[in-house]
Amino acid sequence: MSKKRTRKPAQGLGDTVENVLQATGIDKVAKFILGEDCGCAERKQKLNAMFPYSRPQCLTENEYNTLSVYFENKVYTLRPTDQAKIIPIYSRVFNVRQEPTSCSSCWVDIMNKLKKVYEEYSN
Repeated sequence: MSKKRTRKPAQGLGDTVENVLQATGIDKVAKFILGEDCGCAERKQKLNAMFPYSRPQCLTENEYNTLSVYFENKVYTLRPTDQAKIIPIYSRVFNVRQEPTSCSSCWVDIMNKLKKVYEEYSN
């Protein structure tokens, strides 16, 4: 009787690479040649951090209403008080730890990602 292993969904590229190496048996060859500590775990973590497969969380009604002020009124500048409202929304929806920043291109990226999620609700 064979046991079927159930895998948890890949969190990023590191998990996918690990799954491919296990399916092909290359992981066993690497451990035989390089030893048990071949650096695979660290490499997997780095790849997952660099290339995550993110699935945004759903917006709450309050978050949607907060974002509608910016997207419906086409607000193009964000004061620090606005940023303080948006950072927690972005952090929760995308499961990241976003720190306050004065980088305008970073804010463009943040707002573009949030706008995509927001527009899914608007349609």
